[in-house]
Amino acid sequence: MRMFRKWLTAVLGTVVLAGGSLLATPGAATADPQEAVGHETRPGQPYGGRERARDWLGSYLVNGQQVWCVQFALTAPDSGEEYQPGDELRTKWGTPIPDDVAANISYLLLRYGTTQSPDEAAALAHLLHSWTAAPRSQADLDPNNDFTRIAYDIEGHYAKLPQAAKQAVERLKAEAAANRGPWDAALTAPEDQQTIGQAADWTLTVRRADDKGVGDVPVKLSVTDAEVEGLGPDGVVTTPSDGSPLVLKVTPTGPNPKITGTLSAPAERPYVRQAVNQPDTTQRVVSTGGEQELSVEAATTAVTAPGAVHVSKVDAESQAGIAGVALRVTAADGSPALRQDGTPLLGADGQPAVVVTGADGTVTVPDLRTPQEIKLTEVAPARGYEEAFDSANPPSVTGTLEPGTTLELTLTNKPNTPTVPIHIPAGDPTEPPVPVGLLGLAGLAAVAVAGAGALVLRRRVAGRKH
Repeated sequence: MRMFRKWLTAVLGTVVLAGGSLLATPGAATADPQEAVGHETRPGQPYGGRERARDWLGSYLVNGQQVWCVQFALTAPDSGEEYQPGDELRTKWGTPIPDDVAANISYLLLRYGTTQSPDEAAALAHLLHSWTAAPRSQADLDPNNDFTRIAYDIEGHYAKLPQAAKQAVERLKAEAAANRGPWDAALTAPEDQQTIGQAADWTLTVRRADDKGVGDVPVKLSVTDAEVEGLGPDGVVTTPSDGSPLVLKVTPTGPNPKITGTLSAPAERPYVRQAVNQPDTTQRVVSTGGEQELSVEAATTAVTAPGAVHVSKVDAESQAGIAGVALRVTAADGSPALRQDGTPLLGADGQPAVVVTGADGTVTVPDLRTPQEIKLTEVAPARGYEEAFDSANPPSVTGTLEPGTTLELTLTNKPNTPTVPIHIPAGDPTEPPVPVGLLGLAGLAAVAVAGAGALVLRRRVAGRKH
């Protein structure tokens, strides 16, 4: 299915739709018909007992707008004609057009009503006459009939069309049968909350009555608090040619991303514009008058990118990490900190969560809402750091967490004052050995005492002998 951006201006409402009015310049004189886009066929279909040199299969211009005749053999529209809102389109014979055919006409007017292709224009004109002025019997083709009773010679006109126009007839007919209305359009945002600055997929679908997708449909979008990847200045996106959903990469720029869209879809039935100046002799016409406007809308919420806090607990003197320190995580005012999803960060006791430093003296708190102020407060002193701990004013540190960042915080502890033992109990197996120097003096004293005793003993023995 080919793209139809040529009729985008009409789709978006700048061309008057069926049911509106075409106004000519007041007092303008009747002029020759202004043929726009299409093909002439020769010779023309005879009627009224006369041969005709040519017929025109294509569009006409009325006040600069492209229109299509739907009442074969009446006078064609001209540049000075005025029109007023008309009724539901019927056949030349005043009978209702079957629902499926009416839907086909609406679709083709929507898709090809502003075509600039002569082959497509001739094909559309041929189909319009075939569906609205088809013969009820062979008598309706009698060339002696006047213009009010002559039917459109479907086979005769088709045979005179160029080959490319004949191919366009078959293509348009099949396309209309497949894609006629009613259509349904929907825009879907992600179920989960989005993150500002991060793209996510939104889907746009246009479906026909059998629930199959319609391709090459332009949709004009209006975007709030978001950016849509590839969206041009005109704000128009087009559904894929195969009818599959259009995936939009949407990046929130604020907290409430929202997208609305409008598109033209084929109405169930087209409407005509009736002639004012020559109501009994001028053809009824339709323009892009087979459409209805559909709207789509979707919205979600978005938050800033999450952040994390990385806390280092260190010795004030050695700067070594202190393991096993319990720290309570709160907002600056002592209330619970918030997770990315907006829920409070609580422990099993329902109080603000407590984290404990690891072997290296650090701990990380991830997935926090940003921006917010985070405070880490020591719950109890680590072993060896009790002296400096004040339970009434425990050590704490505060910082502001920005979107998508890791806040680095450091909390120091002053170690306890070291103590030295001043008395060692006697007999303590852990008593330190006597220094070697002292051990030598004791030995000498012992030897001297022993020597003196031996001298006294020898003197006593000697005295007894004498």
